[in-house]
Amino acid sequence: MRPSLRKQGTGPKVLIAGGGFAGLSALQALARTGARVTVIDRNVYSTFQPLLYEVATAGLTSADVAYPLWSATGRRGAAFRKGEMAGLDTDKRIVTLAAGEQLEYDYLIIATGVSAAFFGVPGTAEYALSLYTRRDAVVLRNRLMDELELRNEGLADPELDVTVVGGGATGVELSGTLAELRNVALPAVFPEIDRQLFKVRLIEMGPALLSPYHDKLRRYTKDQLVDRGVEVLLNTAIKEVRAGSVLLADGSERRSDITVWAAGVSAPDAGWTVGLPRGRGGRIEVGEDLRVSGQDRIFAVGDVCLNEDKPVAQLAQPALQQGRHAGEQVIRLIAGQPTRQFKYHDKGTMATIGRRSAVVELRGGVQLRGTIAWFAWLGLHLIYLLGNRNRLVTLVNLSWRYLTWSRGGGVILGDDVPGDD
Repeated sequence: MRPSLRKQGTGPKVLIAGGGFAGLSALQALARTGARVTVIDRNVYSTFQPLLYEVATAGLTSADVAYPLWSATGRRGAAFRKGEMAGLDTDKRIVTLAAGEQLEYDYLIIATGVSAAFFGVPGTAEYALSLYTRRDAVVLRNRLMDELELRNEGLADPELDVTVVGGGATGVELSGTLAELRNVALPAVFPEIDRQLFKVRLIEMGPALLSPYHDKLRRYTKDQLVDRGVEVLLNTAIKEVRAGSVLLADGSERRSDITVWAAGVSAPDAGWTVGLPRGRGGRIEVGEDLRVSGQDRIFAVGDVCLNEDKPVAQLAQPALQQGRHAGEQVIRLIAGQPTRQFKYHDKGTMATIGRRSAVVELRGGVQLRGTIAWFAWLGLHLIYLLGNRNRLVTLVNLSWRYLTWSRGGGVILGDDVPGDD
């Protein structure tokens, strides 16, 4: 059934560059205001990034974590343009897309997101895989399945080493699920592979995993990963990534058939950012109301923005709140009212380690771990998924995966289309 579409407004032109958490939250705030809103994105879909690791480990299809932007915009009376920003004229208030199309704006909200940050480590761009886009997840999944298939048929060295670099939520979730894939599903799906020769390694430069969490939850996370057979290396820096190995800062070298870089993000070094103030990681500097420093009509929200005085984590909740705030401030400016300061309401953080194991730290110091935390994690992620179809399919696929892994169920094989990003 086609979604019901709202008529577009006739008020000031508002451009939202980016259809992720922050951009769609800004769109939601601007709905029914009469503004002429246009969302720009290089893809025709919005990606639910927190579940990309499930796509990468063959638990979900890439369609399960994607939602069509034309549907999201149409339901809210906005327009959609597929394209990538190539130029920004702040004096004339014009955004130029890579294909040459020019879009005028009265207000601009930049929510373009970030990409992997390699921190100048040699070999990362050439030999490491990332996990920040839908394409990244599909490429990693296909690479993993190809490597397992070759070994199952006896066409490659029996040993398979996977190295995940970065002990944040992405690294923990990916390495934990890889270990469970090996421990539970491998005998049924790839019976000729010796599980002892499938090795998962997690490397973190700092002294602990999930550094923002309470020390008790950090220790629990490490213990759970070790129990699942993950080799965890802390206080360990990567000096170089090579075709089949990683070179550590102490000079030792570890075999690595697949290296996944989950150690940080940075804003894209695009031509249109020339003239905008940029801080750490290339992120766009903003003031207390999230307007870009030195600009009256341009906001930056989500991972791409940075307030040096009051930084927030590059997570979904801050992006959602910032996007909504920016949309509300545009409404105030249209009405001739002063903007208000952004105040982040920390609702807590959570990360999953594997089946029936997660950590949750809520505002006020409440801490959960284990099965109850895992169900809380699952429920919240289903709530924030866009589209009833995605929620239902994801619930079914994840439930089927955890119920039938040991019999070979819940492993999605085949060449999925990588997508546009």
